[in-house]
Amino acid sequence: MKRLTSLKGKNVKLIAIIVLAVILVTLPLYVENAYIMHLLIMTCVGTILGMTFSLLFSTGLISLGAAAFYAVGAYISAVLSMNFGFSFGGAFPVTVIASACLALGVGSIFVRSGGIAFAIITLLFASAIVLAAGQIEYLGGWGGIIGIARPTPVGPVEFTNKTAYYYLALVILALVILAFYALYTSRIGRAWKAIKLSPNLSGTLGINLYRYRLLAFVVAAAAAAAAGSFYAHYFQSITPGSFGGWLSIYIQLYAVLGGLEFYLLGPAVGAVLMTFIPEYLRVIKEYEPIVTGVLLLIVILFFPGGILGTIINSEKISGARLWSRISSIGTWVKKSR
Repeated sequence: MKRLTSLKGKNVKLIAIIVLAVILVTLPLYVENAYIMHLLIMTCVGTILGMTFSLLFSTGLISLGAAAFYAVGAYISAVLSMNFGFSFGGAFPVTVIASACLALGVGSIFVRSGGIAFAIITLLFASAIVLAAGQIEYLGGWGGIIGIARPTPVGPVEFTNKTAYYYLALVILALVILAFYALYTSRIGRAWKAIKLSPNLSGTLGINLYRYRLLAFVVAAAAAAAAGSFYAHYFQSITPGSFGGWLSIYIQLYAVLGGLEFYLLGPAVGAVLMTFIPEYLRVIKEYEPIVTGVLLLIVILFFPGGILGTIINSEKISGARLWSRISSIGTWVKKSR
């Protein structure tokens, strides 16, 4: 009976995914407004960025500088395009790899701290990236880089309209989701889950906190850099101010509003809300920050589990069940080595 229920649940989930994919792919057929298409494109970008925050949160790390590698990716891709003649197709993988290497270097230091120290360090790192981009003339200074090449045509698809960029953003989002899903459902994801439940208990069961947190930091940085690379070639210009502190706050909100327990769907829900609601409130421009702030306070105070957490009742874990769950995960991880 349980197996039958499980199969039904999987079938429902699969059908829901297929329906959602069909809707997203066919959306440009029904949306003709270029501005709406732009918001959908930025929702894809926001979803990726929100997923990076959720990924770090899944290992017990809270980043206050979530926009750092988004900026790094945008600038690396822009420099490769402007100064070395790379197309977007060539710059994109180089940007992701270079950003992952940088994350491995700085993350090996940052991740050792953890807790409040990690949050402060990431905040300072993000600020340093913005200041460095503004001060270095090679990176365009505070005026930024203008005239970044748009992606080269892919077959009959030319990037001269929002629809083409939407599909490109959707493909990048799909690749990131597949990569994250593969990690979350693997031995690595189980270890992350155990660490989030209780870092101390996980450590006693042989799960290497430093190693798994560093891996999460590198993967999150690579995903953010991928979004940054797209951003640079989509807008064809970047400035240091585009990656300021408010962006990091918005990235956190993408994840928090949707629900931090829902690592993939949560950021998507949050990104939709935080992209469309502020834009449609611009008709009352002087009151838009106030209205947005009040809405956020209401959600955070009365719906601490996020939108999805409120709809789907989360299971409450007792102390005994916590130990039992972490023990089973730790045993599984050891056997999988």
